[in-house]
Amino acid sequence: VQLQASGGGLVQRGGSLRLSCVASGRTVKNFAMGWIRQAPGKEREFVAAISGGNGTIYYADAVKGRFTISRDNAKNTVYLQMNSLKPGDTAVYYCGAKALGYVPPSGDYDYWGQGTLVTVSS
Repeated sequence: VQLQASGGGLVQRGGSLRLSCVASGRTVKNFAMGWIRQAPGKEREFVAAISGGNGTIYYADAVKGRFTISRDNAKNTVYLQMNSLKPGDTAVYYCGAKALGYVPPSGDYDYWGQGTLVTVSS
């Protein structure tokens, strides 16, 4: 499975962006998919994830109410809609895929995309 993340860019505080993660190589409709970010000088942190199967959704407290994760199985794609962006959201955003379908608490996804940079100016 190859993952290609895109959609990052420069946006002002309060703005919106939509990230996409397109999977190729095989269908990921039963995979758990997640977004993890890494800000400069900081460790990676969980942002949002959606399980395979019933599509249970999880969010980090820092993004609840502002970010929405969704998936389009027909397009083998997962999205992260980010609204009301803050400078603290500035990071490289990575998408990950877990074949067994459960969202890994430790973030140990089987496959990773290359990351897309989101910069939020104040």
